[in-house]
Amino acid sequence: MGDVVPLAKDNNVALKQAKHDPTLSQLLRREAAEKELEFDPNYLSTEYVDFLDPHDVLAFKKSGVQDGVYKNLRLAKYQIDATLDLHGKPFREARQTLFEFIRDCHQRNIRVILVRHGKGINSKPFPAVLKSYANKWLQEMPEVLAFHSAMACHGGTGSAYVLLKKSDEKKAENRELHAKR
Repeated sequence: MGDVVPLAKDNNVALKQAKHDPTLSQLLRREAAEKELEFDPNYLSTEYVDFLDPHDVLAFKKSGVQDGVYKNLRLAKYQIDATLDLHGKPFREARQTLFEFIRDCHQRNIRVILVRHGKGINSKPFPAVLKSYANKWLQEMPEVLAFHSAMACHGGTGSAYVLLKKSDEKKAENRELHAKR
């Protein structure tokens, strides 16, 4: 050890490291991790659906909805408070728009809406793609109590009347109004 000479304080050695671009697999892993972090509150499914005929009538009623209420909805005896036109929109945009519209109407205490999904006679590769998915999506939403294809003056089988649940505010208001004392 006698022949070891200490380095001078001004002799700094800089190591050069070669920078490598990330590999394709590293980029894919990073992208997948970022997608996991993104949370989509839209729970409407994009999975396979049985396609309907363009002229089929949409009809759905959750249990607990009175027959008279459903009949009045079907015959357009309720005032339509809002309308959404999905006709001709791309699939993903229609899904997001319908989800946000139903949520917004429920928060604003809107009870009856008209959704124009179109018949889809000329849609490719299958007819009535948007109509079929609108039927499925409306059934998946907890805010929707019932829906039925519209009368001819409101778009016929290319549109649907949708009955929404009362918001919590309206429920409390009704309880107060009709409280037994």
